Formats: sequence, structure tokens, C-alpha cells
Amino acid sequence: MTPAPPLLQVSDLHKSYPTAGGPVAVLRGVSFGLGRGETVALTGESGSGKSTLLHIAGALDTADAGQVRIDGTELEGLGDAGRAALRRGKIGVVFQQFNLIPSLNVAANIAFQARLAGRHDAAWCADLTARLGLTEHVSKYPEQLSGGQAQRVAIGRALAPRPALVLADEPTGNLDEATGDAVLALMLDLVTETRAGLLMVTHSLRLAERLERRLHLTAGQLA
Repeated sequence: MTPAPPLLQVSDLHKSYPTAGGPVAVLRGVSFGLGRGETVALTGESGSGKSTLLHIAGALDTADAGQVRIDGTELEGLGDAGRAALRRGKIGVVFQQFNLIPSLNVAANIAFQARLAGRHDAAWCADLTARLGLTEHVSKYPEQLSGGQAQRVAIGRALAPRPALVLADEPTGNLDEATGDAVLALMLDLVTETRAGLLMVTHSLRLAERLERRLHLTAGQLA
């Protein structure tokens, strides 16, 4: 029986940014795969290219060279509309700074991505809201939330469309240790339940150990 191809396949990825002193290579030949239902931590020093790699994998940025495939679709060659459609249909992103929409309350923020994808499920959103401990806060706006509550909303929004791939950039970086542990445990439970693949950037080796596998970036390469 032929094994299923990876949900996310990154092959020989290169990325540089221009500076006054010339281009600086951020990614130098990065390759890895992530399977459906697998959880992978991406660690590395500040500036090692973790967030850049996450953004390219999420079709939010483009590489200079190399290939990214998500569920069989190659990102290279997709136009802006195609990349946006792929993000809506396949990818959930949890940003470190939450990126909630200030004019929408908690309920509307959680439902936002699912509505964009045309996959809004009121019962699933209500279940997510309850499990995230947000039922009493559905009418509040982002400015009225604590950091932990805002991060839970961000996770709910990412998971509401039931994406195949979840990308999380330091999802507990702004939280105290106890709150961060609780948020990560809940996110792992929900990802497991939906059979999504998870790639999570974290600076914490302690948190990285809670995922199934760890990739370590150093100087733009996987160690």
C-alpha cells in the first residue's frame, strides 16, 4: 500500500531579504514534510527564519526558490486569488499578536474565517466557544479581553473552518506559563480531534516537547 503524501511538503526552500549591505539569506535549502494529524514544533534562535518559514508555508509570503505543496497543491504558480482561496480552504493561522478584528465581538471573530471559507457551522462554533471557555464573553470586543482570552479567540477562529493545516506562531508567547500551558493543551486536543496537521513556532523547548516531533532551524537551515 502506497503511503499517503505529506499534507505539507517543503522542498529546498530559499529566501533572502535585501539590506543596505546586500541580500541576507534567511532560509537556505529547507526541506521537510508534515503529515495529516501530525504535530510538529519549529524551534530556533531569534532571526533563524522560523516566522518566515511559517509565512511561506501558509501562502502569506513567497520563497525565492524551492517548492511548497499543501494537500497536493503546489503554491508556486498560484496567483494572489489562488493563494487566498487555498488559505481560506485549507489553512488556519494563529498569529502571535492575535490579529483579532476590533469591530467584531468574540462570536463574530470566531466565525469570521469559517464564513469566509463558506463553511460556517453554528453548532461547531458554539462547541469551540464553550470548550475555549468563552461562552460568557461572546458579546465582548477584543479590547475588553485579557491576553489569554484573546488568544483563545484566535485559536477558535483558526479552527472554526476545520482546516487541514494549522500554523501557529508563538501562540503562547504573550501568556504567563500556566495560561500558556492550558491554551496549548486545548489547541492540541482540538487539532487532534479535527485531524489537522499542526506546525507551531515556539522558542520554548518545554512546550516543543509536547508535540510529536521537533524541527530546529539554525542560520536558515534545519539542524
